[in-house]
Amino acid sequence: MRSTLKTPLLLMTLLPVALPALAAEITVACGDGGAADFCPALAQRWAEANGHQVNIVTTPASPTEKLSLYQQLLGSQSQDVDVLMVDIVWPGLLAEQLVDLHDYLPEGAAEGFIPSLMENNTVQGKLVALPWFTDAGLLYYRHDLLEQYGADVPQTWQALTDTARRIQNAEREAGNERMHGFVFQGRAYEGLTTNALEWVASYGGGTFVDAEGQVTVNNPQAVEALALAASWVGDISPEGVRNYMEEQARGVFQAGNAVFMRNWPYVWSLGQADGTPIQNKFSVAPLPSGPEGQSVATLGGWNWAVSRYSDEPQAAADLVAYLTAEAQQKAHAIEFGRNPTRPALYEDEDVLAAQPFIGELYETVMNGVPRPASIT
Repeated sequence: MRSTLKTPLLLMTLLPVALPALAAEITVACGDGGAADFCPALAQRWAEANGHQVNIVTTPASPTEKLSLYQQLLGSQSQDVDVLMVDIVWPGLLAEQLVDLHDYLPEGAAEGFIPSLMENNTVQGKLVALPWFTDAGLLYYRHDLLEQYGADVPQTWQALTDTARRIQNAEREAGNERMHGFVFQGRAYEGLTTNALEWVASYGGGTFVDAEGQVTVNNPQAVEALALAASWVGDISPEGVRNYMEEQARGVFQAGNAVFMRNWPYVWSLGQADGTPIQNKFSVAPLPSGPEGQSVATLGGWNWAVSRYSDEPQAAADLVAYLTAEAQQKAHAIEFGRNPTRPALYEDEDVLAAQPFIGELYETVMNGVPRPASIT
């Protein structure tokens, strides 16, 4: 009698039972700027569709400070953050403390991306991040002012210097005392590295570090490029440019107080918004070159990764797959001007309507120069 009572109970414990997936609580480091607006909405949409809960953590605007925070969290094996937004140059730095997404991603989630970005995010065979959006440096210019003063879009950095000074001085003489010739990212952080790399590489001075990891910046072309850039401060660029990051440069340009600006593609949609002083008054072009060099744009962009110390790696990886899926990248491109990491979207009619120059930008992205950290 005892055995007949136990057997059905035992069978019940051994038979597979279809149970609803347990709800997970995922904390996401969403970044700042447009990402801070778009990421929480997407994460919440994913959570509601899958019965999970998401918590949003904002991080410092400076990539240098953001990286320091991540290293502190990961170094202490903290479980406070599950999903991290990581810069294009960080996969190698953080790889040991990130999960291999191959082990957790839904089938097909790692397909359809720009191959070079996937290579960048693969460290010793381990896929540590999926690309969210990519970037390449661009020259923004006030086409209305160039037309007014009979100037061409500069093809070299020296031509930019001369044109910027001429229009800046003419505007100031006309009463526009706030006008500057050129703004860029001059603060001592990752942004200055990208700008300096573009200057030096466009002069034929190399990329600071070669493929073998040898420092190559000590050469006449690099010296010439950096000397010209230093001369801008207090001349065509404000003294304060030495503390400018992307948003400070955008603020000056978008207020109508700069002729030229070096920045990322996200500025386009913000500058063309209704009511901005420069709406329909500016255009973009490839960055200038050195006297005998070529136009060079530094690669940028951000990715999604999962902390090795997350107690919900499966759900976290599912969120990463959702954030980087084609539908979300399309919306990100249209609403915030972010460049997709999926080639198919560079031919999408809706994306092209929102970002008319994105088709041309694809070649720039494909031929962009990696930063030193990507090599070393």
